[in-house]
Amino acid sequence: MAFPHRPDAPELPDFSMLKRLARDQLIYLLEQLPGKKDLFIEADLMSPLDRIANVSILKQHEVDKLYKVENKPAVSSSEQLCFLVRPRIKNMRYVASLVNADKLAGRTRKYKVIFSPQKFHACEMVLEEEGVYGDVSCDEWAFSLLPLDVDLLSMELPEFFRDYFLEGDQRWINTVAQALHLLSTLYGPFPNCYGIGRCTKMSYELWRKLEEEEDGETKGRRPEIGHVFLLDRDVDFVTALCSQVVYEGLVDDTFRVKCGSVDFGPEVTSSDRSLKVLLNAEDKVFNEIRNEHFSNVFGFLSQKARNLQAQYDRRRGMDIKQMKNFVSQELKGLKQEHRLLSVHIGACESIMKKKTKQDFQELIKTEHALLEGFNIRESTSYIEEHIDRQVSPIESLRLMCLLSITENGLIPKDYRSLKTQYLQSYGPEHLLTFSNLRRAGLLTEQAPGDTLTAVESKVSKLVTDKAAGKITDAFNSLAKRSNFRAISKKLNLIPRVDGEYDLKVPRDMAYVFSGAYVPLSCRLIEQVLERRSWQGLDEVVRLLNCNELAFTDVTKEDKASSESSRLIMVVFLGGCTFSEISALRFLGREKGYRFIFLTTAVTNSARLMEAMSEVKA
Repeated sequence: MAFPHRPDAPELPDFSMLKRLARDQLIYLLEQLPGKKDLFIEADLMSPLDRIANVSILKQHEVDKLYKVENKPAVSSSEQLCFLVRPRIKNMRYVASLVNADKLAGRTRKYKVIFSPQKFHACEMVLEEEGVYGDVSCDEWAFSLLPLDVDLLSMELPEFFRDYFLEGDQRWINTVAQALHLLSTLYGPFPNCYGIGRCTKMSYELWRKLEEEEDGETKGRRPEIGHVFLLDRDVDFVTALCSQVVYEGLVDDTFRVKCGSVDFGPEVTSSDRSLKVLLNAEDKVFNEIRNEHFSNVFGFLSQKARNLQAQYDRRRGMDIKQMKNFVSQELKGLKQEHRLLSVHIGACESIMKKKTKQDFQELIKTEHALLEGFNIRESTSYIEEHIDRQVSPIESLRLMCLLSITENGLIPKDYRSLKTQYLQSYGPEHLLTFSNLRRAGLLTEQAPGDTLTAVESKVSKLVTDKAAGKITDAFNSLAKRSNFRAISKKLNLIPRVDGEYDLKVPRDMAYVFSGAYVPLSCRLIEQVLERRSWQGLDEVVRLLNCNELAFTDVTKEDKASSESSRLIMVVFLGGCTFSEISALRFLGREKGYRFIFLTTAVTNSARLMEAMSEVKA
């Protein structure tokens, strides 16, 4: 069953305009090098570029050959070279080496570097250091919003997570502010804004500055999107670390969805070829199962196969005229549906095989125990066994992080023991990864005397609430404390279930984790939207270590139509998972909202761990 939107659900804005804008701007930049040219594209940009302007469009604008930016010298005979790259130092060294090689060979060509989504001063500095700044023209392609689906926009900046949440590098904040500015220019002002997190606050303030500088552009326009909610990934690491069990999330965990499409290998297509499938609302079969708990998907697909067969069988008793109509009108659609159906059935079988091999049930049981805070010793031994059996370095790390965050840090004895076992099992080269995880607050060790909760509660009884908050903040800033248990109680994240949780007819957002846990990020959004502010959530904000970092900015005059006030854009800085998207789609259906998602990139637990890892897979 797809989530049928309520008949009164608001219409989504048309985001195809973003694609057209990006395409027109790129073509304009390419045409600044008139005549034939070769285009060098960075690997990261290939998939997004394909969604905006395919090879035939590039060829129309005199792009002759396409090359991938890689470490080997380029063999291009063209007189004009154009580079489409991310603003990274290593790319500048690559361009400089090409230009300098040409100089040595006494060859003159034209070079143009197009940075996407923006150019950084550091890149131009490198070109200057290498002595080629005068030979190269630099431009930027401000392409930072790729519509992956009718309700999902991605900035396709997976490095945002590591750059900001590990390195503390703020370079992408301007990109986020520019993207929000573009959206408000195209789709009218956003009357109500809420946000939580340090990165969110900086991005929001910069965006507001941009709005003030260009005052009057959106004035007087009717807003299309009534609410915007911004959220930092580190406000809720737990949700991102859990195994996904909704179909779209499982496909991402198993096959890796890249830029809205997935490569299904021979094990899915049951032929010797791989197949690239776009996963969006246009795939009618996928659209009906994407948000479903995996346990319902097989039943749905087999029912669909039976219905399809029945439609095929109708042709048996037809006369020639009916047959002609059937062939011209229905057959093509049925064949297309048949093809999609067999792909998704193949994907399900492949997922089932992999999950049975990994003993998925046991894994999920451990995760649920960690979320609920039961049998911590048993869970710890499960993680030890996972490490000793060398199941997967990334998976083992993920479980350790989940244990650490839900337990507010590991006791020193456990931390040392797990770390030692991990390094012995997977190799000492992972040592730096532990330092990264610690810095990001994902895998921490409780300091002696860190059991301040009892002390804190005594202190807070003696001192006024505000002062107690300050004292706790001082304690918290010593180490990034996660306080997951306390937050979970306050927000009721672990549903109390009498009897079996019915996954076929979900009753709350917890269904995306088999009824065991409501995603913290989604619960925050739900609570704030209900209250139209952070009022009454002070304690939760304090436990999230976000005392000065939660804000509400609500306009007094109500120009928003009732239609737009039910349209909510959620902005995830640092990535969001398909499980969160499914949970919020469910919430929207229950409450008559429609959600639009804007994320720096779609992420999952493996991507988070890989971003923190110093060992490249």
